[in-house]
Amino acid sequence: MKASSVQPKFSQQAPEFFKRLREVTDAYFAESGRARTGDFRLYLKTGILIAVLVALYVTLVFFTPASGWVSLGLCALLGLTVASIGFNVMHDGAHGSYSSRRWVNEVMGLSLNFLGGNVYLWKLKHNINHHTFTNVEGVDDDIDIKPWIRVHEGQERKWFHRFQHVYGLLLYGLTYLFWVFYNDLRKYFTRRIADHTPMKPLTVKEHIVFWASKLGYVGVFLVLPMFFAGVVNTLIGYGVMVFVAGLVIAIVFQLAHVVGDAEFVEKLEDDHRIEAEWAVHQVATTANFATHNRVWNWLFGGLNFQIEHHLFPRISHVHYPELSRRFRAVCAEFNVPYREYPTLRSALRAHLLHLRRVGMAA
Repeated sequence: MKASSVQPKFSQQAPEFFKRLREVTDAYFAESGRARTGDFRLYLKTGILIAVLVALYVTLVFFTPASGWVSLGLCALLGLTVASIGFNVMHDGAHGSYSSRRWVNEVMGLSLNFLGGNVYLWKLKHNINHHTFTNVEGVDDDIDIKPWIRVHEGQERKWFHRFQHVYGLLLYGLTYLFWVFYNDLRKYFTRRIADHTPMKPLTVKEHIVFWASKLGYVGVFLVLPMFFAGVVNTLIGYGVMVFVAGLVIAIVFQLAHVVGDAEFVEKLEDDHRIEAEWAVHQVATTANFATHNRVWNWLFGGLNFQIEHHLFPRISHVHYPELSRRFRAVCAEFNVPYREYPTLRSALRAHLLHLRRVGMAA
């Protein structure tokens, strides 16, 4: 059956909650005198991450350590660095929050193409579908991990879902590999981002960028290393790198939306209407985690402040810690639950328990 292309609609009630959020946000920037985009903290972090990426790549490819264990450790660190560049540099750039200059944002967003993805497809999937229709079945592609993972009870249940809390993390480690070599290609050839979202035709430029960056990625991360470090070493090292990157990326996004307290729209009504106001829906379907941990804040690019990010995605993540305090007060004022897990461990536990419960539910 052909999927519908009708987009869901949110409640048209007066958005008093979001209006209040905008007031406290505007007050913060007026008081601080800061721009809504990134500042020296983000620029310094970008320089550090790129330098680490280049140093690790050069060491592994051109000065391959004699110890295999050292090489594997560096490959794992490279995978973490790739994920962190995605969280900090690409993510802010693709949202237009890295800089006030459009071309800078576009360049930073294109870092995804260098790392194997495609920023054009990512913007359609993430900026539009995921950020607008978070946790809405058939629209938010981030919760479409079928048939392997069942994230809510509205999705079809398979017998093996009862074990998904066991094999889930292993599967997450493969997501980056599938993203680069399967998911992007599936979207490219089917011309669909999700069930309810057909994709408009790509321009000649986008076609060229798509294939050039895919081939360039293969050349840089597979062909060239094979020439200098050997085929077997490259395949093993590349496998470790993409597994770590995929695991970290998947965990960060899953902990933000697929936990016990987060809500889902399991099935759209015939009129494709969602009952809640958009901003209330964003808070209801999202959770923060480990926001007081400076290491995670630095590595995850503020994506553990997912509530703040979903409400104001065009504000750089460097401002989220301060905005979080203000948003909590607004949520309390409007009696809107503000979900947060104090540590990464507690959020991961909540995610795995959610997978177990959904996997066993009829």
